[in-house]
Amino acid sequence: MSAMRSPAISRRAALGGLLLAPLAAPRIARAQGAGQGAWPDRPVRIVVPFTPGGSTDIIARALAAELQDTLGQPFVVENRGGAGGTIGTEVVAHAPADGYTLLMGHIGTLAVNPSLYRNLSYDTVQSFAPITLAAVVPNVMVVNPRKMPSGGISELVAMAKRRPRSLTYGSGGNGSAAHIAMAAFCLATGVEMEHIPYRGTAPMMNDLIGGTIDLTFTGGPPILPPVRAGMLRALGVSSDHRLSGAPDIPTVAEQGVPGFEANQWYGLVAPANTPRPIVDRLNAECARILKGEKLRPRLESEGAEAAPGTPEAFRDFITAERARWGDVVRRADLKPD
Repeated sequence: MSAMRSPAISRRAALGGLLLAPLAAPRIARAQGAGQGAWPDRPVRIVVPFTPGGSTDIIARALAAELQDTLGQPFVVENRGGAGGTIGTEVVAHAPADGYTLLMGHIGTLAVNPSLYRNLSYDTVQSFAPITLAAVVPNVMVVNPRKMPSGGISELVAMAKRRPRSLTYGSGGNGSAAHIAMAAFCLATGVEMEHIPYRGTAPMMNDLIGGTIDLTFTGGPPILPPVRAGMLRALGVSSDHRLSGAPDIPTVAEQGVPGFEANQWYGLVAPANTPRPIVDRLNAECARILKGEKLRPRLESEGAEAAPGTPEAFRDFITAERARWGDVVRRADLKPD
């Protein structure tokens, strides 16, 4: 992803319910030698550093539900929201490197926050062992239809230019993926809108559907169900191609903002120095699941695209994304509070 290239709650609740179940399959040795334990021999937690209901939570639970077919212990999703995702991320950064605490990270927590928060107690590259990029999720710009019953991106831009800062957009918090995507959009189009940060995507979505705020620009999983229900109206997607699960929504780029691309992404990491056999096993299982015919079509229907790769490729990706989005943070003068 780059800045210029690179209640409907019931459905999310159904996705969220996919997780907490026992898992079964082969175990890998944590270390060689007699007397050493095998991994996993107790439950594994996946920390989601946000409140339930957002894209990170939905994808983490869907992936964990599929891991039940291959691993021998429960995988428990633990929501630890707050401070733009830094609280939950810090928990994992300082957890024992034994494979029993993982983080479902995303663009905000792993790429944006290092530029947004100056005194983090961890480094998003050095403090983690990347496992795999899991999914890329194009953002979908949506409006409350009572506020803008017709028109697309060009009409929105014209409206925003006529009345600077009169339109309000919500996000899951300062520095969240929705915040950074809209900042990139405003830089690309020269418009000004008022940012309203929330403590998570779910409360923001409730206010958007209720008409308290005008629009948002966030990931497909929490957005597409209310769009299909007629509660929200989609204006455009942030990828360089239309979504296979929603081909009727045009891209932002094809509506007069050439080259614009601002996607969210999600990936699994562990604390640094987690044994490589554990990392490799998780990488292989996640790749199989994400490429499989059970989860991949489900992700696509929710506006997500499976994107597994090697741990090394994920590390390089995080490093590149930190540089790209750090530039947007500086140019837009974004602040955590």
